[in-house]
Amino acid sequence: MNYLKIGKATDLSGFEYSFYRCLEIFPGALSWLTLILLIVFSYWQPVWVAVFVILFDVYWLLKVLYMAIHLIASYKKLLVSQKNNWQVLCGGLETKRFAIKDSLGNIAVKEFNWQELWQLVILPTYNEDYELVRTTVSALAGDSYDKQRMIVVLASEERGGEQAERVAKKISEEFKDKFAYFLTTVHPDGIEGEIKGKGANQAWAAKCVREQVVDKYGIDYDKILVSVFDIDTVIIPGYFHNLVWHFWQAEHPYRSSYQPIPVYNNNIWQAPFFARIAAFSNTFWQMMLQIRQEKLATYSSHSMTWRTLVDIGFWSPKMVSEDSRIFFHAFFYYNGDYRVEPLHFPVSMDVCMDKSIINSAKSLYKQQRRWGWGVENVPYLIFNTIKRWKQLPKKRAIYQIFIQVDGFHSWATNALIIAVIGRLPLILGGDRFNSSVLGSNLPIVTQYLMNIAMVGMLLSAVVSTLMLPPKPKEFPGWKRIQIFFEWLFLPISIIIFGSVPGLDAQTRLMFGKYMGFWVTPKKR
Repeated sequence: MNYLKIGKATDLSGFEYSFYRCLEIFPGALSWLTLILLIVFSYWQPVWVAVFVILFDVYWLLKVLYMAIHLIASYKKLLVSQKNNWQVLCGGLETKRFAIKDSLGNIAVKEFNWQELWQLVILPTYNEDYELVRTTVSALAGDSYDKQRMIVVLASEERGGEQAERVAKKISEEFKDKFAYFLTTVHPDGIEGEIKGKGANQAWAAKCVREQVVDKYGIDYDKILVSVFDIDTVIIPGYFHNLVWHFWQAEHPYRSSYQPIPVYNNNIWQAPFFARIAAFSNTFWQMMLQIRQEKLATYSSHSMTWRTLVDIGFWSPKMVSEDSRIFFHAFFYYNGDYRVEPLHFPVSMDVCMDKSIINSAKSLYKQQRRWGWGVENVPYLIFNTIKRWKQLPKKRAIYQIFIQVDGFHSWATNALIIAVIGRLPLILGGDRFNSSVLGSNLPIVTQYLMNIAMVGMLLSAVVSTLMLPPKPKEFPGWKRIQIFFEWLFLPISIIIFGSVPGLDAQTRLMFGKYMGFWVTPKKR
């Protein structure tokens, strides 16, 4: 049994199945237990809950201020990174000797210069239209990196039908001569043991490019950097030189993934306000994580070495959250000797948007629920930490578990505690509590603390306005002001498109109602 390829409990049997199911139940049970106990104790012991709410609000205030500092620091790094001429910086890099260690500890020493590096780009697609795909590939062709050291793979799905086939053919005809190699692959539908998702498609594409290009033409495995981009990812000029520079400077270049910042600018002006708030919130969260490198896991579009992908056997075809699982897979494969290097550099992506406001709201909820399904990594982490306990750096492994448990628990409960639970002692506590000093002062204290915490929302509004791309001519001048004040809806947004879908995903995992991969609609 390759435990690092586990997708869910049903991949196991006997005691291991039962144990893994308990681990799948754990995150949702913890979130629901937290909420239910707070509701029950709001009736039986309203004083206890009131004290907890005040302490929690203080914690939340400190956390907001802490995150605001990190957001400002990350934004400054982002500005500097965008101003740098990464091609010139790479021109100053000297030939370097790399000590490349395999999983058994054997070391091979190689010496080469950065111009020898290949960029392999995998673009998984399903049924997106031609213009969207063309924008993504065109940005690759327009980058300053040497195209004769680039391999681009447009990875389509057989289930995409004639639409996917037409788009792939048209893109291939237009761009096949722009790069050293341009491949189109078709992932067969219905392969036993696979879920219908991006991970299976990417793994198929990687195996195809290994057979048709890398092995066929004898390209050195250790000289290939792989970027797997969502099909709506439009790179900012300089991305690959930035990637090479960070690879060259990294302390452990072959034991690292490289994470840019997802900025949802492609259709930000056209998207509904609630989708904009959710998109910016996600961007800000990723920006703050770039400052706290030890908390980083790969997310959405990212890069890594071909050597790592070959070592671990590519992406698991059984996963929904393949973009983060590939990091945890490598973490365990290399016995904890793996990390994510922040690039402090943006890639532009699409805000979730559908044909109508109502459809956009439904799609955004499903997108957030799919992201919330990343909670499937919690049982995976705990299970494999136990399995490889002797080989792992124990503190780092436990810290990874804590980060994931705390993150998903906070996602599902924090907003509900602040918005709903905080009022329950007054509603359920009765006249005796309401007439007490604590009862009469609870709403005043909590409101005061939350008013101070509004500084985080104000900062988000300012930074989001500064990060907007140039306004299209068809939009009025006051649109920018409107986007600023849309942040007033954040408290509602983080419940409807945050806590609720996060709790939904955890509940589904708790009851073994496994989710498949849901493709976010992409409209511009």
